[in-house]
Amino acid sequence: MSDDWPRGWYADEPDQPRAAGPRPQPSFTPGSQGQRSYDGGPAGPSGPDAGRTAWPGQPPSRSWTGGPGGPGSLRPRGRRRWLRPRRILVILAGLVVLIVLAGVAVYFSVSSKLTKVDVLVPTSLTSAGTNWLITGSDSRAGLTRQQENTLAVGHDISGSRSDTIMLLHVPANGTRPTLVSLPRDSYVPIPGHGDNKLNAAYAYGGPKLLVQTVQNVTGLPINHYMGIGFGGLVTVVNDVGGVQMCLKAPMKDPKAGLNLKAGCQILNGDQALGFVRTRAFAGGDLQREQDQRILIKGILAKMTSAGTLANPFAIIPAANGAASAITVDQGTGLSSLVSVAFALRDPVTTTVPFGQFATTNAGSVVEWNTTAAKQFFGDLAHDQALPKDLISKTSVKGTA
Repeated sequence: MSDDWPRGWYADEPDQPRAAGPRPQPSFTPGSQGQRSYDGGPAGPSGPDAGRTAWPGQPPSRSWTGGPGGPGSLRPRGRRRWLRPRRILVILAGLVVLIVLAGVAVYFSVSSKLTKVDVLVPTSLTSAGTNWLITGSDSRAGLTRQQENTLAVGHDISGSRSDTIMLLHVPANGTRPTLVSLPRDSYVPIPGHGDNKLNAAYAYGGPKLLVQTVQNVTGLPINHYMGIGFGGLVTVVNDVGGVQMCLKAPMKDPKAGLNLKAGCQILNGDQALGFVRTRAFAGGDLQREQDQRILIKGILAKMTSAGTLANPFAIIPAANGAASAITVDQGTGLSSLVSVAFALRDPVTTTVPFGQFATTNAGSVVEWNTTAAKQFFGDLAHDQALPKDLISKTSVKGTA
């Protein structure tokens, strides 16, 4: 191979003989801003040819940004990377603010749908924890004519009567809440109306007289009130996507518009209403009260489940539907309802201790076991665990 440099390798430079002896070696010295300069070779031409060199022209200087691809992925110096910690923090902070604002907007929107009434009655009674009176009335408000036909609730029935009366005690010591059914046919003294069935208090004076009556017969102050009608129950169940119920036997009752098969199934709003209305059992109202407790637990367990709470497309319609369907006392806000919803997920459930059925001037009634009931409500007032013999079972039974 010839020692001569290949012709044409220099730009615009004629061939010239090379002197004998060792070839000059270039030396490299760092230049400013990352440039490299060449030294040790013949001095470049001066005058018009200044700027020319015996070495090939070098590409423009570039700096590695450290991005993907290593040094081969080059960008002009001075361009800033977009994924900087400060920018990430700004983006995250913006998202958090948007989420908080959306949550606040939803909270006030749902809260505005609550119907509040003046129902609480001042009392000198005291109790540990918090006591809620929960009622379900037979009000047809919100039902269409077609729904009245489907649900077999009748037409043109004015006013409302309380078919469901429950007392929820939420202890202050963190133990399990207690949900107790008060039979609507309980024979009790009603202020200003003598002895009568408990639900007569609702018919005579609405929820306020019912609150006063329950306070008198239980010895517990009622701190909060919540009521719901037929139409509201249907709406709430549909908004949460139905409630699962497992039946050991079929349940059929044309009077309640009910026709359920045995086994586990999802009840829609119409079916749920029929489920809590039917009295086609040997135990009549006593079994219906068990079914009512089971359904309310099912609704609240579904509404407060992780799957519902984590899904805005599920929890927002459910919350809006529930808020629109219920009536509460003046002092109950949305935060209180959230706390009671979680309390109703898994309470101790029972019926007030009763002694016997009797026939009176008010018809067939349920008489409480006065001694046992006094101990029962006394234990609740002091946040004490109820004796097992004062807790009745809660289970679902078929009608066929």
